[in-house]
Amino acid sequence: MRGTEVQPSVACEDLVKVFRSATGETHALRGIGLELRPGVLTVVAGPSGSGKSSLLTLLCARDRPSAGRLTVLGSDVGTAATRELRRLRRRRIGVVPQRASSAVFPQLRALDQLRQVAAWRGAGRDQPDAALATVGLADRAEHRPETLSGGEQQRLAVAMALVGQPDLVVADEPTAELDHAHADRVMDALLAAAAAGATVVVSSHDDRVTHRAGRLLRLRHGVVSSETAGRGSTAAVIDATGRVQLPPDLLGLFPDRLVVVEADGDEVRLRRPEDAP
Repeated sequence: MRGTEVQPSVACEDLVKVFRSATGETHALRGIGLELRPGVLTVVAGPSGSGKSSLLTLLCARDRPSAGRLTVLGSDVGTAATRELRRLRRRRIGVVPQRASSAVFPQLRALDQLRQVAAWRGAGRDQPDAALATVGLADRAEHRPETLSGGEQQRLAVAMALVGQPDLVVADEPTAELDHAHADRVMDALLAAAAAGATVVVSSHDDRVTHRAGRLLRLRHGVVSSETAGRGSTAAVIDATGRVQLPPDLLGLFPDRLVVVEADGDEVRLRRPEDAP
C-alpha cells in the first residue's frame, strides 16, 4: 500500500554543482536525480573525479547546489538559512570526512569528543562509551587525537558520526586507512545504524565496502551511471531528460556513441547502427 511506503530522507532533483575558478568552470555534478530512504546503506562508487565527494558534501548539507533541488531531512539545502543547516548538521547528521583529522577536536580526549557530540544530539550518558567500544577504541578513551594513529582517528570519526543515533550518516572513504578486521568492524557499525533506521551513505572504492552495500550507485562524469540493489542485477539509469547512462563495460560496445533503440513488447533493445536489420 502506498500509505506504508517509507518516505525519503534525502531527495535530489536535477542536482548540479559547478566550481568556478580563474581558469574556468568545473562541472562536478551534472543533473543527479536520487532518493535515499531510511534503513538502507547506500554506497557511492566511481573513479577519481566522478563527483563522489562533491555529492556527499551536498548530502550532508555542508554545501549548496549550483542548480536543481536538494532536500535533506525536510530542509531545502538551497534556500534554508545557514543557521538552520548548522543546527541540522549538529543534531541529525553524522559525518565522516575523508580526512578524519578535520572531524575531531584536537584538544579533547577521545571519550570527551563523543560526550560533546552526544550532548548536541541529546543522547544518553552511556552512549559515548558504547560508541567507542563499537569501533574498538575503548582502550584509547583517554587519548587525544595527536596520540592516535591515522586509522584510530578514522575510527574515532566514525564513532562521533554514529553516537546519538543521527537520522542521516554520510561517510567519505571511512575504511581507507583500516586493516581488514577494523574495516569490517566499521562496516558492521554502519550497517547496524542502517538497521536501526538511519539513512547511511558511504563513498568508497573498497571492495570490502561495496560488497556489503544494500544499494550500490556508480558515478561517472558527474552522473549516476548504474545502480545495483543488494546482490541483484545492475541497472542503467535514465535521468529526468530521458538520457540513459550505460555502465562502462557496455559503453565500449558503442564506440561511435550512436545507438538504435528498438521496442518489442515489454523489452527494449539497444543495437549499433551497423547491426540493425
